[in-house]
Amino acid sequence: MLRVGYVGTGGNAQGHLRRLAAMDEVEIAACCDISEDRAKSSAAEHGGVAHTDWRRMLDDVDLDVCYFSLPPFAHEGAEAAAAARGLHIFVEKPVVMEMDRGYETKEAIDKAGVLSCVGYQLRYQPAASAVRDFLADKAITMAVTERWGGIAGGPDHWWRVMSRSGGMLHEQATHQLDLLRMFAGDVVEVYKKEALRVNTDAENNTIPDAEVVMLEFASGAIGYITTSSALTDGGGGSRIELIVEGHLRVQYGLGDGPVVLPKGAAEIPEYPHALPGSIDEAFIQAIQQNDPSIVLSDYTDGLKTCAITVAANESAQTGRPVRVPVV
Repeated sequence: MLRVGYVGTGGNAQGHLRRLAAMDEVEIAACCDISEDRAKSSAAEHGGVAHTDWRRMLDDVDLDVCYFSLPPFAHEGAEAAAAARGLHIFVEKPVVMEMDRGYETKEAIDKAGVLSCVGYQLRYQPAASAVRDFLADKAITMAVTERWGGIAGGPDHWWRVMSRSGGMLHEQATHQLDLLRMFAGDVVEVYKKEALRVNTDAENNTIPDAEVVMLEFASGAIGYITTSSALTDGGGGSRIELIVEGHLRVQYGLGDGPVVLPKGAAEIPEYPHALPGSIDEAFIQAIQQNDPSIVLSDYTDGLKTCAITVAANESAQTGRPVRVPVV
């Protein structure tokens, strides 16, 4: 039986908690949140004792695993402390707002030899693995993605404050950027432009409502990502497209599975291996079997995706291209 502690029991945590609580091999041992009401409510529903201080929770509760569903600005050393105690850790994306904290956590994980997982759940779709394998032996010349939507939360929500969320690129579109990394490899340099011209009537909003980032990949491929939070009344969506060897256009996330154009030129076979039903099942299986390969994005890998958007936000401030920090 794996005893799990959960830090940050807001809306993001509830799906993870429900899936974990349904597993026979897992016991929710503690729920921790700065809101005592949220901590108590989650403990009452999913199990465990309620805490409002993660340090007290780590001191007082015997744990094997610790989950963290924290806003970007709230990563203040809890993950490194848990890893140093020998706990396997799950961290929701993006893992940090600034790289120094990420390096500290990575060092603690590596030193302790514990398993880690970052919440990039889109990687666990079988179609994503099928596209990754299809592209593995093909040269990619362009890789692009977008995520367009609205503003998350109300006027007092941390998401619409740039210094707390990092903006839509850093906090939400990180999912699409992470898949682009999975398909096309690491990014080495970025150049970002941003604007705020439509959401000027949104109360307390300081994040841009349009972002464009040019991407240079380690392979030599180029691409871009665009985001917008201006579609507050609907009409949003996301997509990934790549132009690859063989004069092929690969589309992902536009509807019913991946598509290769022109039609009939190539087919992406279904992924032949069984994957866990969810990212949480994958992480628990990895711990039980002591097999880190089951996890498709550990902390080091998640920090690589985070480094791209940290560099992009720096580029927007300096007006110059920025090299992506090495992880």
